[in-house]
Amino acid sequence: MTAHPGPAARSGATRPQPVRMPRSQRRAQLLAAAQEVFVAQGYHAAAMDDIAERAGVSKPVLYQHFPGKLELYLALLDKHCDALVSRVREAMAATSDNKVRVAGAMQAYFDFVDGEGEAYRLVFESDLRNDPAVAERVERAERGCIEAVTETIMADTGVSRDRAELLAVALTGAAENAARFWLASARAVPKPDAIALVAALAWRGISNFPLADGRPDD
Repeated sequence: MTAHPGPAARSGATRPQPVRMPRSQRRAQLLAAAQEVFVAQGYHAAAMDDIAERAGVSKPVLYQHFPGKLELYLALLDKHCDALVSRVREAMAATSDNKVRVAGAMQAYFDFVDGEGEAYRLVFESDLRNDPAVAERVERAERGCIEAVTETIMADTGVSRDRAELLAVALTGAAENAARFWLASARAVPKPDAIALVAALAWRGISNFPLADGRPDD
């Protein structure tokens, strides 16, 4: 019996082969494709087939880099959680002016939610938050941001760690919630104005704590 060629063979079409690229570049490409799929569909509805197709590679190529969907998702979480913590730490280290630091912390969260490809959804709105590995990463990011602010408050005011940490939780919580509300409201307030408003509110409270040398922080 003679085998009949399939539609692709009859038309002379062949599946395009993925362009060869360094492993790190391929990994970045796959992560970008996965982010688009996860944000659009959520973790549970997303399929490795969808991600491979979005990246323009075969599933074997995808599995060479990530053994499964969860590992791919966790790699994205690591990337974006680390980015958020870095933004907050950089805001704390960028200046010794605490008023500017407060504004910088607010901006870190606003920039994060306003960043590339709605990546903030993977951290703040994941449909996989009950998974222990996901929960651990999100909690680690939250703790990293809180710790960065806590250390700064302790160094400048001399208050105890417990009190500094409570203030840091309030500050980062306000930043996250305000930034997410701002985005959900279709950026009704211009971003610089939104940051300035929330920073001014936070500063009115935290500036009441004197510096360690007894001077008011004005």
